[in-house]
Amino acid sequence: MMIPASRMPRKNILQLLAGGDRRTIGCVDEVVARVSNDREFFAKLIAELWSDNPLIRMRAADAIEKITRRYPELLQRYKNELLGLMAETQQQGLRWHLAVMIPRIALNEREQLTAVSSLIGYLEDSSSIVKTFTLQGLADFAQREAAIRPRVIEILREATRKGTPAMKARGGKLLVRLGKMSD
Repeated sequence: MMIPASRMPRKNILQLLAGGDRRTIGCVDEVVARVSNDREFFAKLIAELWSDNPLIRMRAADAIEKITRRYPELLQRYKNELLGLMAETQQQGLRWHLAVMIPRIALNEREQLTAVSSLIGYLEDSSSIVKTFTLQGLADFAQREAAIRPRVIEILREATRKGTPAMKARGGKLLVRLGKMSD
């Protein structure tokens, strides 16, 4: 049973996102539960993507990504800010979350080209996680935009041949999904 936001203990968002081992998600699940009950909290969470603390930025991105799996419409009003962040961030924890969040936003043609270009740039990241999530984001764009599908299929094929084990596995699954659309 979900506790109404009004009855949840009032912890500051920074308290929920900060502290502990940087290799853990901290209290991200509590943040996700709170935002699912209190949409005003989402704006505070978005603001933390620009925190001075990289741990808070990463955990905020994790929470936002999880929330928007179910409520992708929450991202729409932050489209411009998120596209800007996508283009400028070097933080791997932000990149891999942005790679799968941005395709959830309704974008015009120019914005989509900008996002796809950023994703293609993410394929040069040193992190296998960033590259793997980038493959997912590219496939999500290609699923709804036939014009970029051939290029994305080419990228996925390359990843299944030369990528890390995670990239090979994800790339293979995505090729199957996109291949069914091409039939």
